[in-house]
Amino acid sequence: DREVHGATHNWLSVVRVREGLSGRDILVSSRGTMGSEPGPVQIVTVCKEDHSFALDTEALGRVLLAPEVRDKHVVVLSVAGAFRKGKSFILDFMLRYMYRKVSEWLGQDDEPLTGFKWRGGSEPETTGIQLWSEVFLVEKSDGTEVAVLLMDTQGAFDNQSTVKDCATIFALSTMTSSIQIYNLSQNIQEDDLQQLQLFTEYGRLAMDEIYLKPFQSLMFLIRDWSFPYEYKYGLSGGREFLDKRLQVKETQHEELQTVREHIHSCFTSINCFLLPHPGLKVATSPAFKGQLNVAPEFKKELRNLIATLLHPNCLAEKEINGNKVTCRGLLEFFKAYIKIYQGEDLPHPKSMLQATAEANNLAAVAGAKDQYYKNMEKVCGGDLPYVAPASLEEKHHFFLQESLHVFSSTKKMGGQEFCDRYRDQLEAELVELWQSFSKHNESKNVFSAFRTPAVLFVLVCFLYVLSGLLLFIGLATIALICDCVLGLAMVAMLTWSFIRYSGKYRGLGGAIDQTADVILQQVNTSLSSELCVWADHIWYTEFTVGL
Repeated sequence: DREVHGATHNWLSVVRVREGLSGRDILVSSRGTMGSEPGPVQIVTVCKEDHSFALDTEALGRVLLAPEVRDKHVVVLSVAGAFRKGKSFILDFMLRYMYRKVSEWLGQDDEPLTGFKWRGGSEPETTGIQLWSEVFLVEKSDGTEVAVLLMDTQGAFDNQSTVKDCATIFALSTMTSSIQIYNLSQNIQEDDLQQLQLFTEYGRLAMDEIYLKPFQSLMFLIRDWSFPYEYKYGLSGGREFLDKRLQVKETQHEELQTVREHIHSCFTSINCFLLPHPGLKVATSPAFKGQLNVAPEFKKELRNLIATLLHPNCLAEKEINGNKVTCRGLLEFFKAYIKIYQGEDLPHPKSMLQATAEANNLAAVAGAKDQYYKNMEKVCGGDLPYVAPASLEEKHHFFLQESLHVFSSTKKMGGQEFCDRYRDQLEAELVELWQSFSKHNESKNVFSAFRTPAVLFVLVCFLYVLSGLLLFIGLATIALICDCVLGLAMVAMLTWSFIRYSGKYRGLGGAIDQTADVILQQVNTSLSSELCVWADHIWYTEFTVGL
């Protein structure tokens, strides 16, 4: 079921899942460090001393910027909720499903559960936010390929986290996920809904200006459901139960109505799944390691739950402002959102909108810049031959306008004035890229590489001949000056050769190159002037003779 390729330099792995006519198989292409295994990657950490948050951009970049996935639309499935309620436990079954992709993916009853670190007991295990290091590339039924990420979050309301910590972790995971699983135990209590209202308040504040629901899919996962005679296990019973719990009635208190209206206004879709209790052995045995010798109805509904979430036809790509987000764009959104929460105060009502608009524009800049880079690489990159400067500049202007058009045509948030600042930034970055490509192309010019020594060599020869002529006609003093300049030119030529060979004193080498350029320009200017005068003289002579 699982075939591992690759090797040794980067722990990041990419898992490709394909659905065939005769069943499903899985191909895992893995590039790991010596003997390393895929595992959870800590991307957001919480400092216990000052309750601040830090994003590990480098670790997140390793996951999201791999060439195989960076331009793929991303599906992010996150699990959040109170601590010690089995979030990591459920995620590990999702990993087992993604890796095996066979009808009996649950495996043997005595097989321990591995993946995200979890354990039984009363003390919290996961801190901050973690991503699984492998990205799953899944081909949907319409032929499109999406990148699937699994995210685990710190449990809320433990004895070390403040309300701000819990709200921030939940908000970050909800803002960056396309499917948020709200993991609850036994029932949906009113305080669960109030906590959800607090955690999603950032989205409501932003929505007041953009008139869009800020978050995508929310699934209430009710664990240890004990009332199947009222609402049966699974998705259908969960929907009936949720409809009743989130129903807004005129007879309800205004506070209760507000909570429910708020939740409906923040998510594009809301679902519920009722999962039975796995059995007393799971709940009370300290030796339990995830083996499947549990209640049969739990295994049955677990299969249904995982298929409901991860079947290729059920995957929903991450969208922000109506645009599907790529892995590369998701990195920009993470960086923009974390800035909001690194301060002491919760964000201003417009802070999320501003951060979203910033990330939205940065993602558009990155996409347009990448297109310009790829186009220029096809013209003069790598080992391609030297291109005439005029032709290269013409291509540059064409690709520049094309990239600016790509940026302008991308749907962005923040208004025209806000977007114009990023358009100017994009144009400046493209000009810098153009200068780099121009220099790279110039370095391919054979004459350009030997221009300085050629100029100095011609200068030495000219001064040598001139010095001899001056001595012949008796102008020894001027000849001596020519000899001194000749000596300086020879020293400069030898110095330039040493600098090119050793790579040292590059500033001095640049000065010698500039001096040679000035000499060459002066000679070209003088020759051009003389040729013009000579041509005018010939034309005038022929014209006079003709008269």
